[in-house]
Amino acid sequence: MKTALLLIDIQNDYFPGGKMELEGALEAAAMANEILSCFREHKLFHVHIQHVSIQPGAAFFIPGDRGTDIHDSVAHFEGEPLVQKHYPNSFRKTDLLQMLQEQGTRRLVITGMMTHMCVDATVRAAADLGFSVLIASDACATRSLDFANTIIPAEHVHKAFLAALQTYGRVMTTEEILARLAAEQFNRHTEENQ
Repeated sequence: MKTALLLIDIQNDYFPGGKMELEGALEAAAMANEILSCFREHKLFHVHIQHVSIQPGAAFFIPGDRGTDIHDSVAHFEGEPLVQKHYPNSFRKTDLLQMLQEQGTRRLVITGMMTHMCVDATVRAAADLGFSVLIASDACATRSLDFANTIIPAEHVHKAFLAALQTYGRVMTTEEILARLAAEQFNRHTEENQ
């Protein structure tokens, strides 16, 4: 099954010193980088998704601001696909679907930020579009939320959304995803040499 990696909104504003710092951003980005390194090594298709806000008075991801840049932990290399989006769903008003279809992609590995917003919206859209989806649970990050005078800790937000996304895809750790990809690569190589 042809697989592509999406790195959603791993951008400076979500990291320490940024305008919308997330809990566990550095740790999640390190896991995303492990998957990215695997895709680069095996020359597998991967796409950086970059959010640029078009809302008046936006507090972060402001056009032209350094906070909008892809974070160094998963640095975008020249020649690698990059999709700019303006909505939580990475497919909305972008050429992402066309890019994936041109590659013959049938399965997506999804990493990124925020779990409860752009990761959630993109996973649901991907499943609705017919893709098989693997969500890297430890390669995503989010923040605490406030509802009805209650603070919901980031860890609970993260886990609740991942629990819900099990309906749309398979939630796995980075280690599990890499092991699965390695096993598939080994099986493919074995079949080709028989």
